[in-house]
Amino acid sequence: MLCDGDIINVDVTSHIGGFHGDTSATFFVGVPSAAARRLVQTTHQCLMAGIEQVSPRARLGDIGAAIQEVAKRAGFSVVTAFGGHGIGKQMHMPPHIDHVGKRGLGLRLAPGMAFTIEPMLNEGSAEVEQLADGWTVVTKDGGLSAQFEHTVLVTEAGCEVLTSLRT
Repeated sequence: MLCDGDIINVDVTSHIGGFHGDTSATFFVGVPSAAARRLVQTTHQCLMAGIEQVSPRARLGDIGAAIQEVAKRAGFSVVTAFGGHGIGKQMHMPPHIDHVGKRGLGLRLAPGMAFTIEPMLNEGSAEVEQLADGWTVVTKDGGLSAQFEHTVLVTEAGCEVLTSLRT
C-alpha cells in the first residue's frame, strides 16, 4: 500500500524490432519529505554523472567512480548488489556495469556498445533484500532508496541516451 510521502521506482522495458530497452525513474507519492526529495535528486545526479563518463575509450570504472563520488559527497550509500547491464537483442547481457569503481580501470568502451546505467542509492546501509515476489527490492534497514536508469549507446562522438524522453 502506497502512502503520502512514499517514493516508488517504476521500471519500464521495451522490445522493438528485435532490440530491448530498459529505463526506470523514482517518483514521489504525494508530498515527499525533505530527505526523500534530496535522495531522489542525488540519485538522478548520480545517473547523469555516470552518463557523462560514457565515451569511446573511457573505461567502465570511470562510470562507477563518478556515481560513487556524487553519492558519497551527499552522504548516501550505493547499492552494489545490483548494477547495469549490456543490452541489445537480449535484455541482460555482458558487460556488468558496477556503480562503484576506480577511474581508469575496467573494460574500455567502444562505439556500438549499448548498456544500462542504473544507480540505486540508500539513505542508510547499502544492504538490500529481494522479496518473495522475486522482483521487489527493499532496504534491509528500512531506510529510503531511490533508483534511476537509462539505456545508453556509445557513439564515435560520445554517447546517446536511447531512453530519454523525446518531444
